[in-house]
Amino acid sequence: MKKVLSIVLSLVMVLGMVAFTGCGSSGGDGESTGGDVKIGVILVGDENEGYTYAHIEGIKEAAEACNISEDQIIWKYTIGEDETCADAAADLADQGCTAIFSNSYGHQSYMQSAAEQYPDVTFVACTGDTAAASGLPNFKNAFTKVYESRYVAGVVAGMKIAELDANGEIPKKSIDKDGNVKIGYVGAYPYAEVVSGYTAFFLGIKSVYEDVAMEVTYTNSWFDITKEGEAANSLMSDGCLIIGQHADSTGAPAAVQAAYDKGETVFSVGYNIDMLSVAPQAALTSATNIWGTYYTMAFNCLLNGEDIPVDYAAGYNENGVAITDLGESCAEGTQEKVDEIIAGIKDGSIKVFDVTTFTAPEGDFYKVDADGHLTSCFALDTDGDFIPDSEEAVVDGAFVESELRSAPYFQIRIDGITELN
Repeated sequence: MKKVLSIVLSLVMVLGMVAFTGCGSSGGDGESTGGDVKIGVILVGDENEGYTYAHIEGIKEAAEACNISEDQIIWKYTIGEDETCADAAADLADQGCTAIFSNSYGHQSYMQSAAEQYPDVTFVACTGDTAAASGLPNFKNAFTKVYESRYVAGVVAGMKIAELDANGEIPKKSIDKDGNVKIGYVGAYPYAEVVSGYTAFFLGIKSVYEDVAMEVTYTNSWFDITKEGEAANSLMSDGCLIIGQHADSTGAPAAVQAAYDKGETVFSVGYNIDMLSVAPQAALTSATNIWGTYYTMAFNCLLNGEDIPVDYAAGYNENGVAITDLGESCAEGTQEKVDEIIAGIKDGSIKVFDVTTFTAPEGDFYKVDADGHLTSCFALDTDGDFIPDSEEAVVDGAFVESELRSAPYFQIRIDGITELN
């Protein structure tokens, strides 16, 4: 993984070239100062895990932009989604941190409890969904609109499938009995965040190449190189032509590259970081988050004595998401198509969850018309039973994701996608 990180630095340099807003107050020389803030950071992994690495770099970029020194940040690495998170939060608060950020969904309940115990400290749970309902003025949630970049990554995959089809290069084993090209996806957990992401990826593919079907398998871990590699191998053995992922290691892309090297026609779409170092021919691109955008905004709020938004999500319009460099195996014309799609997302002419582009069976928290198209869907769960029961999310013919809260809430299992476990 250390080798991976050296390669990833090129991506980080690109992501670091973000036009951040100014931070803090101005000193006598006209430069902003870091004030007296002290920031605590609770991370589910460390620099060897792509998702956490992106947070680390985002925080460092924001700190530099805001003239916050290294000794104003206290780091807690590899903190589990258990009582160790509660202990870490309490320790950071006791050390005088004015704001504490965590980066995994499973940290949320412990962060909320800490917010109750330390009312003068601001707690932010990234990928959380309970801050607004908690009523706690010092508890916040944040994520990105990564479903947008997953859709674009799907377009990249769709372009490759279309090219293979045009050249007669799709293996017979990659076509199911209904004539659909088989796609695979390695997911961490069957959470709304993952469902939203793989659905956006699938719809991005279908926007370019209609006849596809996708199989999803779960590892029940955010980061497990072995399990992710095994999941990818299982999907490829079933004929899947493209392997996407919402898991944090290089396990799946490395497995795809190994199959490619043996002569298989298979390709990978990753997450968080550029996977070309482990899959130079098989990797097409990765969906990624630009965390520096959020942390710069949040640090700016702290320095100016302003309240951090209770729910925050940034997409292409806010420079919160992106895809990594296109791999050498991408189809001709892919960059031009990507530019077109991103422009459409930005100007609103392309809606990721346009209800006319997918169908689903009738569900408990949503309604469909006679053709299976979504007509109404609740977004938020107000009674804790994990079934949405409030807030209409279908607006003007599209499901509006990450608008009613920061964390994704699209969790409809649409037609064409099968969960294997």
